[in-house]
Amino acid sequence: MMTTRRFATLTSLAFAASVLIGLPAHAQAVYKIGELNSYKAQPAFLEPYKKGMELAVDEINAGGGVGGRKIELVTRDDNANPGDAVRVAEELVSREKVDVLTGTFLSNTGMAVADFAKQKKVFFLAGEPLTDKLTWQGGNEYTFRLRPGTYMQAAMLVPEAAKLKKKRWAVVYPNYEYGQSAVAAFKTLLKAAQPDVEFVAEQAPPLGKLDAGSVVQALADAKPDAVFNVLFGADLSKFVREGNTRGLFKDRTVVSLLTGEPEYLDPLRDEAPNGWIVTGYPWYGVQTPEHQAFLKAYQAKFNDYPRLGSIVGYSMIKSAAEGLKKAGGSDTAKMVAAFKGLQVDTPLGKITYRAEDHQSTMGAFVGKTKNEGGKGVMVDYQYMDGAKFQPPAAEVKKSRSAP
Repeated sequence: MMTTRRFATLTSLAFAASVLIGLPAHAQAVYKIGELNSYKAQPAFLEPYKKGMELAVDEINAGGGVGGRKIELVTRDDNANPGDAVRVAEELVSREKVDVLTGTFLSNTGMAVADFAKQKKVFFLAGEPLTDKLTWQGGNEYTFRLRPGTYMQAAMLVPEAAKLKKKRWAVVYPNYEYGQSAVAAFKTLLKAAQPDVEFVAEQAPPLGKLDAGSVVQALADAKPDAVFNVLFGADLSKFVREGNTRGLFKDRTVVSLLTGEPEYLDPLRDEAPNGWIVTGYPWYGVQTPEHQAFLKAYQAKFNDYPRLGSIVGYSMIKSAAEGLKKAGGSDTAKMVAAFKGLQVDTPLGKITYRAEDHQSTMGAFVGKTKNEGGKGVMVDYQYMDGAKFQPPAAEVKKSRSAP
């Protein structure tokens, strides 16, 4: 015979179960953001990037999540390999059942995942890859990109390069999609601004396998008036060291993509060059309210200063959350529609994902390097609004529709 206490317990359990069954699905679930990246291969950028993502997730969840659903981050390493990136993306979508696919760092892995998204009809938000093919030539309906691409960053640097009135230029870049795209954009834009310019030397070592001595010597032998550099990470450090030793930079201007980013400038320490014209992130000097709020929160959580990767990771997760909110869920077609024209508040100000090319209007800082007390910093910098450095909509449409 059932006791009164046991009957009451069973009744309570049944009532609780009925309440749970009656709750809307979103109250019992989370939004899973799948993210893949080259963590082992590119730790300088991606460790701060991961911290930026974590901070964004914390803030979103502390504020009640998205439509009452918390954000859960599921990360994987792509081994800096396009084939592995596609395999990992498939795992995130099929096995982990993520609602949104994000990430990638290298342009070749980004392109591979963008093609996967196109084939599988999966929404993909690329945070970092810079090749113009991601949103323009080869851009697809399912892929959006946060950071300004190589065309945009080259367009920010070219006015300063043209002011130099240097005729003979040498270029050096890592020989893969990002480097090739950056140099192509710089050459096109500088020639348009300065028709008499000549490119007298070109060095394109494999990524991560720079023979600094031979590359620097080949550039010096061409006797250029100026150098356009696209190397980053360990390759940049080797190039700067050897260039200083062999006098490549003496009385010669260098225009350099990414070198002002703390992840690449800080490791140079007392070898940091003076007077290079660079894109970067002078976190110590950005006084806008939105950046100060981010800086304070980041330092409080990690007891460290942010790098540009921190901004990218943070802004990417904030973008994904805003897209989910606007779409009212994670349906792919609704997410694609929601991101077209989506506005997002970031530490660098409000950005918009353009409907015509899925490229955000995030900008970059342009300034000069300075060796200050044995440490590289950016000086004389200015934030360049990405919206002002994108090709016209008609040109983008033509590019995206090209076979």
